[in-house]
Amino acid sequence: MGVAMATATRVITVLRDEGLVDTRPGAGTVVRERSGGPAPAASRRARREPDLDQERVVRVAVTVADAEGLAALTMRRLATELGVATMSLYRHVVGRDALTLLMVDAVLAEEQFPPERAPNGWRARLEAAARSMWTVFRRHPWAAEAMSMTRPQVMPSLFRYAEWTLGTLREMGLTPNDMMRTHIVFFGYVRSTALSLQAEDQALRDTGLTNDEWMDSQGEHMHRAISTGQYPTMRFVLSQPFDFDLDTLFEFGLSRLLDGVAAALPHPA
Repeated sequence: MGVAMATATRVITVLRDEGLVDTRPGAGTVVRERSGGPAPAASRRARREPDLDQERVVRVAVTVADAEGLAALTMRRLATELGVATMSLYRHVVGRDALTLLMVDAVLAEEQFPPERAPNGWRARLEAAARSMWTVFRRHPWAAEAMSMTRPQVMPSLFRYAEWTLGTLREMGLTPNDMMRTHIVFFGYVRSTALSLQAEDQALRDTGLTNDEWMDSQGEHMHRAISTGQYPTMRFVLSQPFDFDLDTLFEFGLSRLLDGVAAALPHPA
């Protein structure tokens, strides 16, 4: 019975990775409705290429996610991009979840930290870590969505970030509990801000409008709402020029966050 259940679970995982089934609360696993015709002949004839390896699988998966978002990446879609049979991918990755971790690990490795103990000072070192991760999220907006703040994922590149940050906090004289809390809050700030990058990316694909173009399209509705006199403070603020730039907001928040860390140090620097 246990073997049968394990086999069934494996089959369901493969079908879900290929985008053929969905898991729905109260209904279990159901076959996904197909919007088009049968798979292209080239896909049906796909075969494993001799030069297919894990690195190439991950690289192409990142390209798909960069262009269309993580939701568009299924094992079936990836196999089509690679020109191979879907099942041949499982020789190199055990499933889509494992593939996603490999993708995040690969893109985090794109950014290199300065040499050990440089830049000087705890604040500059924490800024280096935050800006490095922000640069990765800027380049690959889907990566923030794939990472968890409460369930740490085992990835060498993520451990490198954690070691840099925790090592800095340790040198600052924080207790182990305060080190972990500060590290989690610090990572959470960068990730949560970066989730807006993914939302903007998806909105651009859905509407064809940039953030500025969308704001312009809402101008008349916004003016009508604040002209009622019910929101005098909003009217005052919105009457002033404001550049809604995520990079500027990120730097503003990072500075205030580090000000808070400095104020809580046992021996203020």
